[in-house]
Amino acid sequence: MCEIRTKTKDNVFVNVVVAVQQSVIPDLAESAMYKLSNVPAQIDSYVSDVVRSQLPKMTLDEAFEKKDEISDACLAQLSKNMREYGFEIHKALVTELKPDAEVAQSMNEINKQKRLRDAALMAAEAEKIKVVKQAEAAADAQHLQGQGIARQRAAIIEGLKDSITHGTGEVLSSEKVSELLLVTQYFETLRDIGAQSKAQTVFVPSGPGGVTDIASQIRNGVLQASAAPSQSSMRA
Repeated sequence: MCEIRTKTKDNVFVNVVVAVQQSVIPDLAESAMYKLSNVPAQIDSYVSDVVRSQLPKMTLDEAFEKKDEISDACLAQLSKNMREYGFEIHKALVTELKPDAEVAQSMNEINKQKRLRDAALMAAEAEKIKVVKQAEAAADAQHLQGQGIARQRAAIIEGLKDSITHGTGEVLSSEKVSELLLVTQYFETLRDIGAQSKAQTVFVPSGPGGVTDIASQIRNGVLQASAAPSQSSMRA
């Protein structure tokens, strides 16, 4: 078991633990016995040389990702150099990479903040979709409500026209139809106000005659608005 302390490309000091599996070559037993006085120290020096040449080329993240490359480099170097001393190297495994405690804590904090940021973005995106869908639903509801009100008023006007002109052969003009619609809306307004349990004081014309004044004001406003473009074109 060899433990080497070295520095990565991004200037992080890390302890690398390498487990070496070896055996004596039977035909070279004499060399294994007498050529080296301290086999573990020799293996440790070879492993240290390889690790210190490989790790400075990698960032800390790359070192964790490429442990197999470091193991293969150690195995190749040891197999080549230790065979002449009568040893066969079977494996040289990088079993652990241990950065300083402060570095490990910082890496965990970075990962934590990244996940919190991703969670916040996902929550914001979900809230955005929720708001958009609510707005779309409200718009669709208002659209359908408007269609319903339009059909309701059309049916009311048709009913009033039929009840007024039935059997007389009279045809109501658009002005009369507008007045009928205003009368209908007037009474609907009174009904809605009266239906409210907490209705505030509202001043409205006290009789249906007030509707005639409203109708005439609207009619005059429409006529004035349509007359203005005509006068402008004549001046040009």
